[in-house]
Amino acid sequence: MDQHAEINPQEKDFKHSWVNSSVFLFYLQVLCLIAFTFGCAYSLYSKRYKGKPEVEIQSSTQYTPQYK
Repeated sequence: MDQHAEINPQEKDFKHSWVNSSVFLFYLQVLCLIAFTFGCAYSLYSKRYKGKPEVEIQSSTQYTPQYK
């Protein structure tokens, strides 16, 4: 007859349904892991090494020093 009357409302509740809560927590962990990975990658990308800077070196400290 009517199958909807036999369903227990506690089966749909998050606290009482182990299967639904474990699936939800699994996907929540996957989403948090992906967000953390992209956040770390973006942080590393924004603070990346921009190249070799031009540094003026004193002539007396070079491999072949030149004194005045």
